[in-house]
Amino acid sequence: MARKDNQQVESQKQELNQDAIQEEEVESNERELSGWIRYVFLAIAVIGALYHIIVLNFAPQDPWVFRSTHLVFGLVLGLLLFPGWGSKKNKIHIIDWILILVSIYIGYYIYANLDQLLFRMGVAPTDMDVYVSIAGILIIIELTRRTSGWVLPILAGVFVAYAYLGPYLPGILQHQGYSVERFVTYIFGLDGVFGVTLDVSSKYIVLFIIFGAFLQISKVGQYFIDVAFAIAGGMRGGPAKVSVFSSGLMGMMNGTSAGNAVATGSLTIPLMKKVGYTPRFAAATEATASAGGQLLPPIMGAGAFIMAEILGVKYSEIILAALIPAILYFVSVYFMIDFEALKRGMKGLSRDKLPKFKDIAKQSYLILPIILLITMLVNGYSIILSGTVGIVSSLVASWFSKSTRMGIKKTALALELGMKQSIQLIAVIATAGIIVGVIALTGVGMRFSSMLLAIADSNVLLALIFAMLLSIILGMGMPTTAAYAIAASVVAPGLIKIGIDPLVAHMFVFYYAVISAITPPVALASYAASGIAGTDPMRTAFTSFKLGLAAYIVPFMFFYSPELLMTSETGLEIILVTITALIGVYLLAAAAQGWFYKAYAGWLVRSMLFVAAISLIYVNYMLDFVALVLVLVAGFIQWKIGHNSSEEKAG
Repeated sequence: MARKDNQQVESQKQELNQDAIQEEEVESNERELSGWIRYVFLAIAVIGALYHIIVLNFAPQDPWVFRSTHLVFGLVLGLLLFPGWGSKKNKIHIIDWILILVSIYIGYYIYANLDQLLFRMGVAPTDMDVYVSIAGILIIIELTRRTSGWVLPILAGVFVAYAYLGPYLPGILQHQGYSVERFVTYIFGLDGVFGVTLDVSSKYIVLFIIFGAFLQISKVGQYFIDVAFAIAGGMRGGPAKVSVFSSGLMGMMNGTSAGNAVATGSLTIPLMKKVGYTPRFAAATEATASAGGQLLPPIMGAGAFIMAEILGVKYSEIILAALIPAILYFVSVYFMIDFEALKRGMKGLSRDKLPKFKDIAKQSYLILPIILLITMLVNGYSIILSGTVGIVSSLVASWFSKSTRMGIKKTALALELGMKQSIQLIAVIATAGIIVGVIALTGVGMRFSSMLLAIADSNVLLALIFAMLLSIILGMGMPTTAAYAIAASVVAPGLIKIGIDPLVAHMFVFYYAVISAITPPVALASYAASGIAGTDPMRTAFTSFKLGLAAYIVPFMFFYSPELLMTSETGLEIILVTITALIGVYLLAAAAQGWFYKAYAGWLVRSMLFVAAISLIYVNYMLDFVALVLVLVAGFIQWKIGHNSSEEKAG
């Protein structure tokens, strides 16, 4: 048995050494703007970024006017940047110009008729209200198609169809039906497109994306990567551990798993391949770390802003509750890649190829904006003020070195980059608003709540599994923020109705909305990373699923042990539960990777480790004892394998 296991490890190493695939460039679907159009785009983007900063801090506007202007900026910039079809994609088509003018008119129409629209939209609309609403909905869906593909537009289409087909459907799906006039004006009102999702996008998300752009232009983002390489680059499988650290931090700020996988993966994936990871494993590691960034406080990819708004709690409560589960996730991913490195006998990069600590220390001032931001958020300052101070402090921090200094030109580029990176999120969040509006109008969310309640009457665990699957399915193919917004409308109310604490319920669906980005068959982050690595997208998705396995179990951990969300008044309880949870994710990683106690683990040992990990989910001394016994037995088996192997070599 030992000889067979050793041969398997050797064959894995040989397969790794033979597997070398050239890196492929990921083709962008953006136009390459040039000439006067390039300057027009720059001007609109800079004005848009400054408009948001000024209005949020100094000149408040009516919420509907502000949200509609926010949307118009996204539509205009998106239609300029993203072509609708492939031929002559760098030339802006006459149809795009027409759509741009219509988008601007929609914003003007809302501004000019605000007082009347507040009372008649969705109730007694005029013909022009209907035309404006239909045009707005179609342009939003078209821009979402251009920026994010067909998945979300198709899902929105399904919900729109449901609004009309409801009278003909059986059972809990049936509803009375609605006229076109009422439906489109309701959806294009404050309960749909311009509801809570676009409210959070206009107030918080765009501000933090601009903050992330300033970090990028001021080289703070690169500084994170340099620090990660200096600390972890020399460890076994170092570049993969760097990917976990840097991609987690960058993913936390930019709000899109797939985009982050491409941005940081272009650096980390080739390095992972150089030290011996297969292209598929390298891409999966990057995708898993990028998705995990959405779970990492204090920004959590902007999803936390929506959660705080929906729950009506302080933002600091959300980030405090998210801290331990995020640590569990990244600890699990770390052990996954460490076991992979052990199995393959890999080493890290040589010290002469890594950034020097003294150079890192000289630029330590670059991390001050992040420290300042976290300090302000934890101490209860408003999200808007904290984000604005973060932007200004990034600008100031850049002035301390000539290599990072941001003048007028770089500042304008940072403002432009912030609005450019906001386009996709504005589009998908507006489309998510369409879906949320249909859910509110038809009451289908409450019907799902009733279904969950019926399931929970017989088995709460079964209800949670159903909620998990539904959250993942609703989130597949969508950016994290939109995925959570929809899951929060459909699934979370049902969990709350069956008696689960609102914070636990929303954190539960948030986790599964996030990891839908690495869940086959539609795993956007995995597909994006596979393009960088030049490997099969579906196989990469399944490897990502394995690496992120802890994320599928952690929500059940904090349901059965809410102390993980720091809800307990006793610090000792939180510490004990955290320790057992850390042991659990370690055992889970060992079971998934088939490596325990310095040797390859067979299916018997892996099964024992998996059961032990699951046993540690619930706070129960008997189950903890069972887990301890299983680990000791598994350790003895592994020791015996290693002992026999040593005797064979000696013989």
